[in-house]
Amino acid sequence: MEARNGISFDLSRSDVELYNAARQLLLTAHHSQNHRVAAAMRGASGAIYLGLHIGSKRINVCAESSALANARMAQETSIESTVAVSMDEQGEPQVTNPCGVCRELLRNYGAEATVLVDAGGEVGTVGLAELLPYPWMRATETEWTTQPPEAVKT
Repeated sequence: MEARNGISFDLSRSDVELYNAARQLLLTAHHSQNHRVAAAMRGASGAIYLGLHIGSKRINVCAESSALANARMAQETSIESTVAVSMDEQGEPQVTNPCGVCRELLRNYGAEATVLVDAGGEVGTVGLAELLPYPWMRATETEWTTQPPEAVKT
């Protein structure tokens, strides 16, 4: 299948294995308020790390964050691929796209990583750079000097 908008729909066995790991965790641990999302990440070593959304009335920690913490505790140097899943109305885990905070966090630990995404009902993979083309950075972290904005003269 061809790529559209930077998304590849040619999934590998590794991609499906990652999805199945996240799916199984969500089927086991789902709770409509406390554990709504599960994530799986493949580290540079090839190992899979799982994460689970942790929620309460006031605080939520994304599943991707806990999967990333598990990978770092295991001394993974970087993340190669990731997926998150949430339940649909029939109780079946579906691929869900990472929130903006997770996109930024993941980019810090695997800028070349791929993410399984829901592209309008079809699962594909996309690079983090395509998901977050303009990441947040301090001015001292850039390789350029940004010019101040100027209004168009009319």
